[in-house]
Amino acid sequence: MGLLSKKDSKLILDPLTDNNPVTIQVLGICSALAITAQLKASIVMALSVIVVLGVGNVVISLMRNIIPSKIRIIVQLVVVAALVIIVDQVLKAYSYELSKTLSVFVGLIITNCIIMGRFEAFALANGPWKSFLDGIGNAAGYGLILIIVGFFRELLGSGTLLGFKVLGDPIEKTGLYALGYENNGFMLLSPMALIVLGIIIWIQRSRNKALIED
Repeated sequence: MGLLSKKDSKLILDPLTDNNPVTIQVLGICSALAITAQLKASIVMALSVIVVLGVGNVVISLMRNIIPSKIRIIVQLVVVAALVIIVDQVLKAYSYELSKTLSVFVGLIITNCIIMGRFEAFALANGPWKSFLDGIGNAAGYGLILIIVGFFRELLGSGTLLGFKVLGDPIEKTGLYALGYENNGFMLLSPMALIVLGIIIWIQRSRNKALIED
């Protein structure tokens, strides 16, 4: 018998596909628009949310029987705020320039609807292991969309990936630039993130007709 049962695997895999928190539940849109101009920033934000939601779900699950219902939202905010502060300090210590790029958006993880939604909908009603898997799955689904959007925005907008020139040098006119290719500056603007996200949603729903009916 494997480490994960079929139900446990579903907790991780469903948010990556037909129950994605961004494309299906339409949560966490703000960061998808704001920080995806660079692939590196998208990856770091995705990892940050995975840590916060995975650990946060476990903490809330462990405390679920002792949290008074009247103050549960306050307790949840305290938990997620503490985890976000830790993530923010780690970024400042080991990747200061990137932490400046992400700026206030790391702090705004506290208000990410996906995190509070999973605390309320799952962690308060399930054990630590299932809550951990649910947190990892939903955060990974969110991160996957950020990475896809960041990939295309940086590639088409700057001609780079993770800062490396992959299409050639636009100044020396090498690679695709020698053929007349020009970077699309519009891809670096926030509205283009929404358009890329819309294309992802369209592709996903065209492949699964059940999502259109829902």
